[in-house]
Amino acid sequence: MAQHELALHLQKVSISSKDFELEVRSAGKKLGELHFSKGTVDWRPAYSKGTEYRLAWEKLAELFEENGRKFVQRRP
Repeated sequence: MAQHELALHLQKVSISSKDFELEVRSAGKKLGELHFSKGTVDWRPAYSKGTEYRLAWEKLAELFEENGRKFVQRRP
């Protein structure tokens, strides 16, 4: 199974005028970047030359609910 790497240590982030970026790697190889803004979340593949994929937050929520694997998180 591929090892995915994300490093993020935040309590809460408020996105104002500047986007927040997150680099995504699998087995040491860059898959792409997620860019978060007030209105959308964008995926920029590593192989891309300027192409990105944009979703509104509502559409992202719908995508997760329709295609994501459902699980119940146990609370401590």
